[in-house]
Amino acid sequence: MPIPLTDLTFDNTFVRELPGDPQTDTGRRQVRGACYSPVQPTPVAAPRLVACSREVLELLDLAPDSCALPLFTDVFSGNRLLPGMQPFAMCYGGHQFGNWAGQLGDGRAINLGEVLNSQGQRLLLQLKGAGPTPYSRSADGLAVLRSSIREFLCSEAMYHLGVPTSRALSIISSGELVERDMFYDGHPKDEPGAVVCRVAPSFLRFGNYEILTARGETALLKTLVDYTIRTDFPHLGEPSPPVYLEWFREVCRRTATMIVHWMRVGFVHGVMNTDNMSILGLTIDYGPYGWLEGYDPDWTPNTTDSQGHRYCFGNQPHIGQWNLLQLANAIYPLIGDSKSFEEALALYNDVFLSGWNQMMAEKLGLSRFVAGSDEPLLNEMLDLLQLVETDMTIFFRQLAQLPATASHLERELTANPDQTLRPFAEAWYQPQSVTPEYRLRVSKWLTAYLHRRLQDKLPDNERIARMNRVNPKYVLRNYLAQLAIDRAENGDFSMVQEILDLLRRPYDEQPEREQFFSKRPEWARNRPGCSMLSCSS
Repeated sequence: MPIPLTDLTFDNTFVRELPGDPQTDTGRRQVRGACYSPVQPTPVAAPRLVACSREVLELLDLAPDSCALPLFTDVFSGNRLLPGMQPFAMCYGGHQFGNWAGQLGDGRAINLGEVLNSQGQRLLLQLKGAGPTPYSRSADGLAVLRSSIREFLCSEAMYHLGVPTSRALSIISSGELVERDMFYDGHPKDEPGAVVCRVAPSFLRFGNYEILTARGETALLKTLVDYTIRTDFPHLGEPSPPVYLEWFREVCRRTATMIVHWMRVGFVHGVMNTDNMSILGLTIDYGPYGWLEGYDPDWTPNTTDSQGHRYCFGNQPHIGQWNLLQLANAIYPLIGDSKSFEEALALYNDVFLSGWNQMMAEKLGLSRFVAGSDEPLLNEMLDLLQLVETDMTIFFRQLAQLPATASHLERELTANPDQTLRPFAEAWYQPQSVTPEYRLRVSKWLTAYLHRRLQDKLPDNERIARMNRVNPKYVLRNYLAQLAIDRAENGDFSMVQEILDLLRRPYDEQPEREQFFSKRPEWARNRPGCSMLSCSS
């Protein structure tokens, strides 16, 4: 039974059980001996609802029409608090682009409180862009409509794709202008501001633990780890050194699983700093993300990473392990056993590799991964996708439609080669660059793939259904988000809702929305917001 917004049940264990900053102002400072700082959201001038997720409303036990109420807009823009809310900003540090950055913290995120829903789930409500905190450094703590739409849409898109993620309840424009230098090139401009409400069981990240160890606050580190286990990992048992190690192993497993899902759908996070890594193995902090369009393991959407490509698509599995190593270093004082940590980090490799192989087998419509035959098949396919710019999403979706038998395929390769090469051909961005030699290589791969597929003896309809469950037809291509942003900045929020509706069913055909199943248009190849983005995006 849906409840009114005012009946949300808050149980704020984080602020109740962990030490907080005794200061309550938002003056920028180093916060020591505390896990958070009490802070109030900054009211905005003219809040207006842009979009709301009905699924997250339901998760919070709220009625679908709750978002139409003025109270909803006031609360989730930061203009009003509900009874039981205790706003705070978390203190954490992090490694940014491989270097220790010291204290970072929630510079533009304010946690409102922890809701208990009717299923017994604990859900932290967090406003992004709600004003300054002690961790804002020289920034204003605000967010612009552009980046807020991207975060809102991507959070919900990832959920419906089956990727572990934080959620987004709402996006509300502030009625105020915010100055931003989008590419840090000395050309700032005023943009419309907005506030997103993010939702997750916890927003704890690797950096929450790193900052305490870096400062030698070992007793507080133990308090935070014990709290984390009791609150978010109670199935592991009462905190103790063996449980700390099992907790770390579970974080390794969850992180590996999350990144396998990123690779499955072609998602690039763009800024995998340790302060952006969830202790729950959720995708958090959607900034300069992107989806692979042309398959390119070296691609990064982040302008800040355009030289080093540290956080490019192909590096994400390695960076996941590197970040876990930093977490291991942070909690080492509680265990003091380096060999056990090494074994846990090796477990990450095992879980990722096993998950990758099974995931790729599923994308190809195979019931299981057979190393001897399938590894060379996968390697050749990935080489082919890179040699000619090939849209990853379209390729895998079309691959399900190949003929049912290898003999049929071989006849078609001779009689109608263009139709047979369709999975590749419909995904090529520059078909004029395809050479006869490349076409021949593609034909050989398709023949080998069909022979391998026939070994499973799966009925065609079952295989197609399986492939279509893991290969999305629709993803949040950057140019689609940018088109929605362009309209929203002119006061038309309709395309934000349209894209949200599209991405609710990313694996379904949706013939009425077939225009969204298409390659990135050429005008979007290098346009800001459609290709490269900055950390302010």
